Amino acid sequence: MSKRGKKREDEDALSEGDEPPKKTLKADNDSDDSDQIVVCELSKNRKVSVRNWHGKVVVDIREFYSKDGKEFPGKKGISLSMDQWKILRDHVDEIDKEVENT
Repeated sequence: MSKRGKKREDEDALSEGDEPPKKTLKADNDSDDSDQIVVCELSKNRKVSVRNWHGKVVVDIREFYSKDGKEFPGKKGISLSMDQWKILRDHVDEIDKEVENT
């Protein structure tokens, strides 16, 4: 008979009074977002910021949403590494030219 669907054996189960480990949230001061500097607001919910993410500086263009009176970064957006940012920055004139011609 398969063990699938059976309760754990006594030796594998939590003993009385033991609880599974609780998930912990990062404290605000430990967050990578604490190093975030908003450079400009593109619209009400879109911002460009420079921040330290996993030890690397990135240019972040992102949509934000509000929940319980606080603002949080959404999934929609892009974080550019410094190499990617420099490439984009170096091609701004070409992009402008194409936008004008469209």
